[in-house]
Amino acid sequence: MDARITLRVDGRVRPVALDTRTTLLDALRDHLSVTSPKKGCDHGQCGACTVLLDGRRVVSCLILAVTCDGAEVTTAQGLAQEGEPHPVQRAFLEKDAFQCGFCTPGQVCSAVGMLEEVKAGHPSEVTDDLTGPVTLDDEEIRERLSGNLCRCGAYVNIVAALREEAES
Repeated sequence: MDARITLRVDGRVRPVALDTRTTLLDALRDHLSVTSPKKGCDHGQCGACTVLLDGRRVVSCLILAVTCDGAEVTTAQGLAQEGEPHPVQRAFLEKDAFQCGFCTPGQVCSAVGMLEEVKAGHPSEVTDDLTGPVTLDDEEIRERLSGNLCRCGAYVNIVAALREEAES
């Protein structure tokens, strides 16, 4: 059964007709030609397909696109403003926080979402003080990005980039 939905992808309104069983990832890549989110495991375990859905980070391979009708979807490509990289993207570049680049769009979207969660005061499994502001140390960063895998092992530089970004 097909459904007509409208997504706002990286600031553009994108109507699309698709099978109701289509994931958000497949809708983006196969129906709207948005290739920033990557299809890694297709089981929600690697984080390569992470996007921001109405500002919250999600793995797009596990969400049916029809449930996102009217939603704002932001990919790593849509984070840049007026041709300038998002501060997290700039931090990744400055700290050489990628190698092959396959996981980078998902890592960047996850990092942007994570920083917003920290600003909102959301604790993680390793947060010590549940009553005060969250301190974004290396342990917090690693825990909060544990759903994003990097086959090349660029974790040291990813953590360094995010630590620096959190301090700025």
